[in-house]
Amino acid sequence: MICVLTGAKTIALAVSAFTLAWTHSVEKTRWEEHWIATPAGLEVTEGRIEGSGAGMEPPPDAVLKGGAYVYAPHLPAIPELVLAASGATGGGWTLCPEGPDAGGSSSCLTLGATSSAPIHVRSCNGVPPKTSRSAP
Repeated sequence: MICVLTGAKTIALAVSAFTLAWTHSVEKTRWEEHWIATPAGLEVTEGRIEGSGAGMEPPPDAVLKGGAYVYAPHLPAIPELVLAASGATGGGWTLCPEGPDAGGSSSCLTLGATSSAPIHVRSCNGVPPKTSRSAP
């Protein structure tokens, strides 16, 4: 289960994988990462970048597929993702649950499109928080 904490609200998603996408604020290119919840925390399994620049180059092992550089990050799991919510990037973050219970693209969440406190994404370890809702 994935938990998304936005201010005083917590959203519990009954999935163990998700895609996080955003538009680079300077280059205006789409970035996408696929994440899974593991016993060690959240682990990024794939990245996709539609372009490069502004200090954000694809890694040397990235392969161009379908108009995007695709790569497998080799990073350890982390306890949580902290997403800035400045409201100044023109769109924020899009988090889409993945898996059989995800509910398709209609269950995607838009996060940080307006200025707010940072957003925290983490594994709930199978226990929903007290203030939660399941993804549709």
